Amino acid sequence: MSSSSSGNVGIVIVSHSSKIAEGAADMVRQMVGNAVPLAWTGGDTDGGLGTNVAGILEAIEAAWSTAGVAILVDLGGAETNSEMAVEMLAEDRRARVVVCNAPVVEGAVIAATESSGGSSLAAVKRSAEEFYA
Repeated sequence: MSSSSSGNVGIVIVSHSSKIAEGAADMVRQMVGNAVPLAWTGGDTDGGLGTNVAGILEAIEAAWSTAGVAILVDLGGAETNSEMAVEMLAEDRRARVVVCNAPVVEGAVIAATESSGGSSLAAVKRSAEEFYA
C-alpha cells in the first residue's frame, strides 16, 4: 500500500488477488506519479484469493483525502466487502467514499488521471464509470 497527501481524490484498488491489486496500483502510480493518494488491497487474510473488510478499511485510510476516495473493485465479493467497509466508516467520511462500477485496471487509471487534474469525487466516479458503459 502507498499513499500521498494531497487535495486530490484518493484511489483504492480492491482485488481478490493481491498481485492484481498491486499491479494495477503500480500502473496507476506510473501514469500519475504521486499526485493522487493511492492504496490497494487484495487477497484474503490467509494469503489466498478473496477480499476482507479490514484490509479495505486500511486501504481507505491510507488513501484518505478530504476530496474523497474512489474504490475500484474486480468482482462481486470485492464490491460487497467494499460497501460493507464504507458503511463502517464514520458518518462524515462515509459520504466521501464511493465504489465505482468500472473495470478495475482501466477504471483506476482513468479515475486517477481525472483526480490528478483536481476533479471532484463525482467527476472521478463518472469518468471511471463512463469507460464501463
